[in-house]
Amino acid sequence: MTNIETMLSNVSFDGNIEEEKQAIELFQAKEEEIQKKKLQIRQKVELQLSRAEEETKRLSRVWEELEVLTDPVRKELATVRKKVDSVNRELRSLGISCQKKEKEYKEASEALHQKNEERNQLTVALAELVKESDKARMKKLEELNKILEPSC
Repeated sequence: MTNIETMLSNVSFDGNIEEEKQAIELFQAKEEEIQKKKLQIRQKVELQLSRAEEETKRLSRVWEELEVLTDPVRKELATVRKKVDSVNRELRSLGISCQKKEKEYKEASEALHQKNEERNQLTVALAELVKESDKARMKKLEELNKILEPSC
């Protein structure tokens, strides 16, 4: 269970506006925290992509210099360069995947917020109906009691 779920499970929605506001503020704070973390991760991914590209360029220059020489580690360098290129491709695809998942998360988060709002409205309406029903039943019981009193 995540921190958000733990905090939201501790908040009851019994129609109390203050509690609802508190829950909304809690949700918004968590949303901001998630956005900050998302930005940090995005920056880290971009930094790693930049470093990987710089490393690829550097290795490319080294490779060109080694082309001139007949060096016993030439094959090993080619293997490492291919691995770096492969990692670069993987990093790019992971970056795209990360962006897609961020979009999906945002949509799911918005849907959750809307459903919580709908539930809160329905809870308030339910409480109002129960209150009216209780009043009507009490009134009917009082009427029945009055009818029974004169005969007692």
